Amino acid sequence: MSYLILTETQLPPQMLEMIGDLCRVELWRGMETDPALLAEAEGFLTYGHPHIGGAEMDRMPNLRIISNFGVGVDHIDLHAARERGIPVGNTPGFVDNATADMTFALLMAIARNVAIGDRYAHSPEFTAYDPSILHGHEVYGSTLGIIGMGAIGKQVARRASGFDMTILYHNRNRNLDAEAETGATYAALPDLLAQADFVTLNVPLTPETRSLIGRDQLRQMKPTAYLINLARGGVVDHDALLEALTAKWIAGAALDVTEPEPLPRDHPLLALPNLIIAPHLGSATRQTRIGMAQRTVDNLLAGLHGQPLLSRVA
Repeated sequence: MSYLILTETQLPPQMLEMIGDLCRVELWRGMETDPALLAEAEGFLTYGHPHIGGAEMDRMPNLRIISNFGVGVDHIDLHAARERGIPVGNTPGFVDNATADMTFALLMAIARNVAIGDRYAHSPEFTAYDPSILHGHEVYGSTLGIIGMGAIGKQVARRASGFDMTILYHNRNRNLDAEAETGATYAALPDLLAQADFVTLNVPLTPETRSLIGRDQLRQMKPTAYLINLARGGVVDHDALLEALTAKWIAGAALDVTEPEPLPRDHPLLALPNLIIAPHLGSATRQTRIGMAQRTVDNLLAGLHGQPLLSRVA
């Protein structure tokens, strides 16, 4: 038997090989999708971040599983899925180390002017070594503030320990295991923002965390501090960040995610020299993406066969 599954974009060959002949894969084109395909679909594999709400689910009356490639599921209406008895799977655990690595990669890059230095070194202006230019901020021994001490935040803290950083964190609840393992100290959000040289965002996007970092929070940071976002773009108020970077309330920022994603090509944030933007590379290593792909397919097939998902979020 071959199950019909829908996905919003072409899947890489490796995932198609994992699925094999068990499923027929068709492209979902939103409201323009052939109603016959919607009526037949039994699975939905979200490879990017398409919005899947109750209205979309209702157009697929035979839908038995939504399998998400990635941990974040803010683009899927989990409440609507629960109401309809549709299990939703994701890929926790696989992304933790790669995302923590990327957090530190962006932290180091913005602190040490790597992006600016790279552009300068490629330019005609670089004709002689000048020890007086592009002085950055020392990472070793500085203070790191982690907002979101979950699995990824804990891995960020472990990396910070290697730099002898003072580690502060803010979380909805204290994480005593992380404190014991990494030496991190819990702090109220205003205190963390006021003390940290680097602030990393490692939280999921929820109604509570949307625009968590806005004008007031950016004003509380030190003028020498840097903001690094590996969460979701919606966690940061982009208008407030533009004002903060332009007016030098903070020294700089590094983003792996934006809202929208990508930003419009004429967005003023793109012109700022004290901002680094990466194209959502947090989990983009070969090893991590292979693990994510396998878990996504395993969840998909489990749901189609009416079996428990390996990692179920709703």
